[in-house]
Amino acid sequence: MSRGQVRAISSEPALPVASPESVGLCPQRIGQLMTVLQSEVERQRLPGAVALIARHGKLALFESIGALDPALGTPMVQDAIFRIYSMTKPIVSVAVMMLMEQGKLLLNDPVAKYLPEYAAQKVATLVDGAVELRDLQQPATLQDLLRHTAGFTYEFMGSSAVQRQYAQSRIGSRSRSNAEFSHALAGLPLMFEPGSTWEYGRATDVLGRIVEVVSGQALGAFLQAQIFKPLGMTDTGFSVPPQHHGRIAEPFARDPEGGLQMRVIDVREDAAMESGGGGLASTASDYARFLQCLLNRGEFGGVRLLGPRTVDFMTADHLGSIPVNAGASRALLPPGHGFGLGFAVRKDLGVATVPGSVGSYFWGGMAGTTFFVDPAEDLFACLMLQAPNQREYYRMLFRNMVYATLVD
Repeated sequence: MSRGQVRAISSEPALPVASPESVGLCPQRIGQLMTVLQSEVERQRLPGAVALIARHGKLALFESIGALDPALGTPMVQDAIFRIYSMTKPIVSVAVMMLMEQGKLLLNDPVAKYLPEYAAQKVATLVDGAVELRDLQQPATLQDLLRHTAGFTYEFMGSSAVQRQYAQSRIGSRSRSNAEFSHALAGLPLMFEPGSTWEYGRATDVLGRIVEVVSGQALGAFLQAQIFKPLGMTDTGFSVPPQHHGRIAEPFARDPEGGLQMRVIDVREDAAMESGGGGLASTASDYARFLQCLLNRGEFGGVRLLGPRTVDFMTADHLGSIPVNAGASRALLPPGHGFGLGFAVRKDLGVATVPGSVGSYFWGGMAGTTFFVDPAEDLFACLMLQAPNQREYYRMLFRNMVYATLVD
């Protein structure tokens, strides 16, 4: 197979296929991208991957390399199913904005309007080295949840008093229902005053519960009916049916660089919690449909999920002068970027260490999946892999090399 070509698979490609040069991409440079990824497979740093680049509504690259399951030596396939973790967040954020467009919620509504358990939240404050709980100056809003300024955190992103409480309460357990999770989280203190700091955390899991309360459906059922089925995302869900277990991509059993290997979620079984922040499994082709819908400002294949101005609103910076917390959160949001309603958003042409247009937006997942959308170039790209400890390296490498293919 020549570089940039798409081989036939059992499911329809997400988009029509085009030669790279017909959409302003250099075939040799696309070949170089795949050669570098193949060399990572040969060095046994990367089990396998599916890479996809689309421009002007057409697929210029859709290729699989390496192993689907390195333990078995099964070849990677283009319709492989990946745990996408936090690439769930943009989908759930779109679901919330759909409910907003339907007049069912307002972004300045307090969280407690829909989830009363959050009415009595406290914020943890250090006073003379001791943790004190204080009343909130202002309640968190739905906008705070969408832009990660609601004061929540993740237990694996540090060792503060609040993060230790998250860990001790096993807040990440998938054995609780979304409603049970929400009550458990509401009983824990906030790490920051709402609206004061960007701290990446469990806010989108709370949004998932809000979708349930407002819509009257389980989160998975709502996403299936309102987003996945309309867009033709046939392989996306919170668990993988038995007949498709043979398509699930797996990481190495041990970290190739000797680090502590992250244990990935089991998507073969239904979990009680349908995590709006990180529970979905999907394919490159399915996620491409979602990304093309965003790039089209809310429409794909004759189906409109959102109005164009709502997508523009979501992909604008919503932080302004709100600072980013130092540490793990700062590492997630590169210099020159702000955060919209579900995505990191590029504000400056320079400053960051990777190329990209002003107005481009991106996010990724903890197991290694990543995407970015560049409206100025009418382009999006997606890299699906399961290499948790190497995820930051491959995100940056992929972004650099995709932009290098643009030659028009």
